[in-house]
Amino acid sequence: MTEYTTFRKGVLMKDKRIVVALGRNAFGETFPEQKKNVKKAAEAIADLVEQKYQVVITHSNGPQVGMIQTAMTEFARLDSRYTVAPMSLCGAMSQGYIGYDLQNAIRTELLNRGIFKPVSTVITQVRVDPFDKAFNHPTKVIGRTMSKEEAEAEEEKGNYVVAEGDGYRRIIASPQPVDIYEIDAITALLDAGQLVIAAGGGGIPVMEQGTTLKGASAVIEKDYTAAKLADMVDASHLMILTAREYMTTKDTDEKLEKISVSDAIKLMDEGNFDPITTLPKVDACVSFVSSGEGRTAIITKLEEAYQGIKERIGTIIK
Repeated sequence: MTEYTTFRKGVLMKDKRIVVALGRNAFGETFPEQKKNVKKAAEAIADLVEQKYQVVITHSNGPQVGMIQTAMTEFARLDSRYTVAPMSLCGAMSQGYIGYDLQNAIRTELLNRGIFKPVSTVITQVRVDPFDKAFNHPTKVIGRTMSKEEAEAEEEKGNYVVAEGDGYRRIIASPQPVDIYEIDAITALLDAGQLVIAAGGGGIPVMEQGTTLKGASAVIEKDYTAAKLADMVDASHLMILTAREYMTTKDTDEKLEKISVSDAIKLMDEGNFDPITTLPKVDACVSFVSSGEGRTAIITKLEEAYQGIKERIGTIIK
């Protein structure tokens, strides 16, 4: 049963609910690597379940969605009967096969510990604003290296490309998440005592066109979607698991342990975080903690999830 112990602003807060964001280090680059690596993630998640947390998992799909997009593009190039798969479909495929491996690994780990808890993956669509400035300034490089001629053909389709090494690669936008369409299903599964995997890769970015949801050519930063998801399920904790035990400042390499929201904002304003790797994590945590009372965000190493939830290790923002 869900534990309702804190009354906040007229709403009963779920004190034991956590959203966990897994980074790309949790999966590796290939199918065999992923199948092996998800076992570590499953152990970390099972540790949280044993602490009586309701857990929602979201995850990176960086290598996977690029691999799918490259494979589908090559397939279309080799057989003219087929068209290139849009990014929204590539994102959906990555959610499915990553969720499949995670589900099985977590189910096995829980059963090995004598815990029976259903695990479900929800293919998740996330609304983005068509007027988001990110669409005019794409930052996410995807797909294979192209020749100059192929790059020009992409530009003729209205896509952005960037020179990289000896060739060119496609570059797409990374807009902010506005809403999560499957949030009621995710919440219902949580309330029923299930462990939920949702919004993988930041979710499938979509735009509303009347009653239709149309996929956007974009990739949402998964840490921002994790913060949005944690807010919408009214979690008490957001945990971002990465390759390092602590966040550090860019120039001085200062280890950040327990910091306040105001401290984190000051550090961001001063440019202390790498804009690609570190800044989104800290910014997402600040967004989550600031959106409600009594919330805590933790950034730490995958293997230290248990110590992190105990606030013995990691960067703690509250």
